[in-house]
Amino acid sequence: QLFHKVTDPPPTPESCCYEAMKQQYRPEVPEYFNFASDVLDRWTEIEKVTGKKTKNPALWWVDGDGEEIKWSFEELGILSRKVANVLSNVCGLQRGDRVLLILPRIPEWWLVNVACLRTGTVLIPGTQQLTVKDILYRLQKSKAKCIITDDFVAPAVDSVGAECQSLKFKLLVSEGHREGWLNFKDLLKNAPSSHQCVTTKHQDPMAIYFTSGTTGFPKMTEHSHSSCGIGFTVSGRYWLDLTPSDIFWNTSDTGWAKASWTSVFSTWIQGACVFVHKMPQFNPITVFESLSRYPITVFCSSPTAYRMFVQHNLSSYTFKRLRHCVSGGEPINPDVMEKWKVQTGLDIHEAYGQTETVVVCANFKGMKIKPGSMGKPSPTYDVKIIDENGNILSPGKEGDIAIRVKPTRPPFLFTCYTDDPEKTEATIRGDFYVTGDRGILDEDGYFWFVGRSDDVITSAGYRIGPFEVESALLEHPAVVESAVVSSPDPIRGEVVKAFVVLTSDYVSRDPEEMMKELQDHVKKVTAPYKYPRKMEFVQQLPKTVSGKIQRNELRQKEWRK
Repeated sequence: QLFHKVTDPPPTPESCCYEAMKQQYRPEVPEYFNFASDVLDRWTEIEKVTGKKTKNPALWWVDGDGEEIKWSFEELGILSRKVANVLSNVCGLQRGDRVLLILPRIPEWWLVNVACLRTGTVLIPGTQQLTVKDILYRLQKSKAKCIITDDFVAPAVDSVGAECQSLKFKLLVSEGHREGWLNFKDLLKNAPSSHQCVTTKHQDPMAIYFTSGTTGFPKMTEHSHSSCGIGFTVSGRYWLDLTPSDIFWNTSDTGWAKASWTSVFSTWIQGACVFVHKMPQFNPITVFESLSRYPITVFCSSPTAYRMFVQHNLSSYTFKRLRHCVSGGEPINPDVMEKWKVQTGLDIHEAYGQTETVVVCANFKGMKIKPGSMGKPSPTYDVKIIDENGNILSPGKEGDIAIRVKPTRPPFLFTCYTDDPEKTEATIRGDFYVTGDRGILDEDGYFWFVGRSDDVITSAGYRIGPFEVESALLEHPAVVESAVVSSPDPIRGEVVKAFVVLTSDYVSRDPEEMMKELQDHVKKVTAPYKYPRKMEFVQQLPKTVSGKIQRNELRQKEWRK
């Protein structure tokens, strides 16, 4: 019954409006649920019933040098069961044991994801950009019993392995061998393909995602089998607008929670094809060529990537099949959305969420888009703007973006910060989970992002959100990207300071003249009191491993002076 609910044909374009979506979205959360057996294996059954494979594969992987892999849902099932046997039989992992997975965009990453679902082990993804210190922190904090990685990361793991008492098994995805490691490919080749999926309750732990660490040490965010496996139904159907005939490409790094969001759950809930390009180094030209060469219909990338895309002339490329574009992870500037639409004819449908949530707000398919807005609340949650006492604020007033959790906590919210009940409890204010982000609700029901609570600047009594100033700066042709933070001031208490990365055409300009020009530009584009009174030109901005700007690092630097 659940599978029937999540794979019903999507509504027609005429009915695909926000109110209709809210009425149609009625998810059921059964006592027992496992995404591998209840969704993926059901798609395999459909393939068998139809007597042939579906039009598109479940996974389509390319390496950019001519090698391609296409797996049907049946093939994905067979191979993931073999990996499940490696985890259970060779490593002896039990339900609830934790597996740290650090791999690039290669097919084995998806096999391990599904194998962990089948065995009830708890997946912890990480990016290859993690430093030795990051890896040590994650291994010690999570008490992971097993790590699966490649030749690039293995030396870093070996350098700290002696300090990780819980780590018992190290699996190497490589053609070669390494002392102290089991070879994943050898084990996969010899493993049996028969495996009985464990029975999991919907609230059982499924994965732990480390937060981006924008405001401190990354926290371990625990999600259940239902929070992701059912919670992303609304994303697949109404934000990504996917059907089994679609081919979806998300460029996210496999270490981000967003890779699981859209490259596993949202897509396969809808029976659509997950397209993957190995792309070891992110390259806009590779993206443009792939969108032109392959029949990709729905595309997702980060605001940072879209900012890079619109610096290029796309007139020589034709994205023949592309019909829908989305973005998430951080706010996307209205100027970038406009430039992308001018060049491609397509809107960018932004969504807002956190590692702790599924999609909170989005510009869902069929909705009117207000550039700069994160859209309207997902029917998954009751989203409000609240004050410091937990009272709901009226439209137009800035407050904390919050999700109602009382009297009933939504099943599609994170379970807890693992092993940290105090931080988990600290997210609750009255009847609400507080996201830590500031926002405004307008009269039409759209939410607008102001900034992280710590990022909002108070200058001479005015409250200024960094996003609006950064968006204003980005409208100037000299600016590639910027970060706006508070800086101490003896008269105003604090003032707006902008760290700005200039385009190559402007880097040789006189800094004082360039600063004056940008200040005047911001005064014209937004309220004059918001302009950056201080400015520093830099070659790059500090970012987390997931690509988010670390304004707190810049702010701390300013206040230490």
